[in-house]
Amino acid sequence: MDQEIILNELDYKAVRSSGPGGQHANKTATKVELSFDIANSEGLSEQEKKRIFLKLAARINKEGILKMNIEDSRSQHTNKNIVTENFFTEIEKALEKAKPRKKTKPTKASKIKRLNAKKRKSEIKSNRKDPLK
Repeated sequence: MDQEIILNELDYKAVRSSGPGGQHANKTATKVELSFDIANSEGLSEQEKKRIFLKLAARINKEGILKMNIEDSRSQHTNKNIVTENFFTEIEKALEKAKPRKKTKPTKASKIKRLNAKKRKSEIKSNRKDPLK
């Protein structure tokens, strides 16, 4: 993954934020929408593209474009920086390879501990019963 090439391929669009904010929100375009065409990217290898399509399928539309938006700040510039950071974090997470799970068995001590806890719980519950019945 070449971040510099990818940075040049990102498309930003500033739109008006939703929600409260009064006059400022109504007249300034502070919400930033980022779109990235994964299939036509030169900064990613074919293997990386496949991995991203698998991991981020919910965020990618039918045209193969990954879209993200942010409206946290009142500043368009700050929102642009935040959405870019979030984008690279998501891409890096998607490209991480999961470590294979090692199968393990519970230890003898943990089995004994579990059984003792079950016995104690059983005794507590049996002591709740009415002694006359």
